[in-house]
Amino acid sequence: MTASRSALRYHSQLRQAASERQPETHPLTWRLRDDGAVIDLDEYVAKDGYAAVRQVLSHQSPEEVIETLKTANVRGRGGGGFSAGVKWSLTLKGEDLPRGYVLCNADEMEPGTFKDRLLLEQLPHLLIEGMILGGYANNARFGYIFLRREYVEAARVLTRALEEARAAGWLGRDIAGSGFDFDLALHTGAGRYICGEETALINSLEGRRANPRSKPPFPGQSGAWGKPSVVNNVETLCAVPAVLRHGAQWYQDLSGERSNDGGTKLYGISGRVKRTGLWELPMGTRGGELLDRAGGMRDGLKLKAWLPGGGSTGFLLPEHLDLALDFDTIAKAGSRLGTGLLTVVANNQSMVSLVRNLEAFFARESCGWCTPCRDGLPWAEKLLGALERGEGEPGDIELLERLAADQGPGKTFCAHAPGAAMPLTSAIEYFREEFAEGIAPPGWDTRLDPVPVDESRGADEGTR
Repeated sequence: MTASRSALRYHSQLRQAASERQPETHPLTWRLRDDGAVIDLDEYVAKDGYAAVRQVLSHQSPEEVIETLKTANVRGRGGGGFSAGVKWSLTLKGEDLPRGYVLCNADEMEPGTFKDRLLLEQLPHLLIEGMILGGYANNARFGYIFLRREYVEAARVLTRALEEARAAGWLGRDIAGSGFDFDLALHTGAGRYICGEETALINSLEGRRANPRSKPPFPGQSGAWGKPSVVNNVETLCAVPAVLRHGAQWYQDLSGERSNDGGTKLYGISGRVKRTGLWELPMGTRGGELLDRAGGMRDGLKLKAWLPGGGSTGFLLPEHLDLALDFDTIAKAGSRLGTGLLTVVANNQSMVSLVRNLEAFFARESCGWCTPCRDGLPWAEKLLGALERGEGEPGDIELLERLAADQGPGKTFCAHAPGAAMPLTSAIEYFREEFAEGIAPPGWDTRLDPVPVDESRGADEGTR
């Protein structure tokens, strides 16, 4: 890939030069080149690639691998933040049990999120190495990379990398002379956001409709084709080789005093800033630092609000920029870290329009399995559309709040509807007056003389 082609990549550009990235401080990105070229097998091996596989398969037990991940506090980078080590410890193992699967969730469809794309397109062998180690720790015989269908370039790069790894003996039988057998396949998804939920992903992988499954049993007990399975995000799996190569304490020290969560994070930012893109920074970096790295808001604009990690997180205000971007800190502020990619909202943008845009996405992507999600999300979208046009009625805001409450945690089959409700409830909490402006005056016949929409206050392009 040439530099010019790399520059065309939508948002998914690393904004740190190679001179800024070192193996000791940037485990995810230090190997990447400034021109955005793919790191092939020879270059990856020359840069300490597959060293963790050779080290672990010859000197560590699966139990030691899992304990290292627990101690390092590697939390899931796909949005949930669940401990990878704990998840791996819950996978059923034993001589009387069948070997299962390691599944990579590369179905990156969260609005405003584009971090995994960078790793998939430029550093595929890091993911492959992480999945080999995950297979070893979880007694898996095979793995699948469940890739977003629209990531055509990533599919091409991964296909080539899998061929390279297999030809070199890093996949297949007796990897590195260890007696451990493991192989991988690439599976392109059918284009549904719900496949980000691990059991819906498994159903889709099996050729079924992408509906979430009832839990328990959890995938670690009965996953793909009824066998023990573990599902992790791309970034989570890419963190594993460095943790096992250098140790849990080294990984914890990367975040230092900023956070109790270990390691680094691929943070990003989109919206009306001067420089969108990605940065690998210590876990717990402040939101304000990320905005500064992006050059601040575009000229003439001020920050109004921001989403900390994708469209299914709650809005925060400018005064929240001093908070550490880690899972627990952002949760205490009433939102979620999610994927850790900020979407900023400028002062000239309408919160009603932006939220309506998000709810339209979530309504369209609902699998339709449960009523609060299937019927509640389109209803919310309809009410928001009326408010956006100035055709709202008294009680619409309260109705939106009730709909969001009915979609809360524990009231739907999976986390899709609760995620959709979070930006809605937080937008109403912080910007209720904007929603109230969309209620038509008493006696106004909106069918004959609708209130025009202010096109200058449309939804942010970063959430489309």
